[in-house]
Amino acid sequence: MSRVATRSRVTKETSIELSIDLDGTGQASASTGIPFYDHMLEQIGKHGGFDLRIAAKGDLHIDTHHTVEDVAITLGEAFREALGDKVGIRRFASGRFPLDEALVEVALDLSGRPFVVWQVDLPECLPLGSPPFDPQLAEHAIASFATAAAITLHVTSQRGRNVHHIIEATFKGLGRCLRDAVRIESEQLPSTKGVL
Repeated sequence: MSRVATRSRVTKETSIELSIDLDGTGQASASTGIPFYDHMLEQIGKHGGFDLRIAAKGDLHIDTHHTVEDVAITLGEAFREALGDKVGIRRFASGRFPLDEALVEVALDLSGRPFVVWQVDLPECLPLGSPPFDPQLAEHAIASFATAAAITLHVTSQRGRNVHHIIEATFKGLGRCLRDAVRIESEQLPSTKGVL
């Protein structure tokens, strides 16, 4: 069974080409014009064990918001497509993920029901990188991805002072939980309803 998907998204604000292989080797590359965001997206691929390729151009002269949002939506749609009928997947995953002083808890269910709880207090911080990534966009990126992928997702920061560390622990944790949740462990659909 091949669990791959390719997606294109073109609007007046962005142009995106994306491919994902859920059974890859963690070879990830992202080129959005926002280096900090590229680094976070590559964490999802690397720690998810996915082969992930993202090439995006957006109206960065206006803001980074449109590019961040549209890439997250496109990634979520491709992830959902690659999952297919979900037969045999583990479905649930959770964990606590440290990065130096930061500790973030991620729990998710590939339920087909999009729902996001974000309890992450980010200390005051200047935007990261150039062009700047507004740290507040981390929530929007994660929520846009989870909604498009139809995932129930809870993210809770346990502690942390460095905004970069908190955000990176979140993206690494999301990747690792996705890796665990998509793992094939049976020949059954993991739902008493018979559909996900």
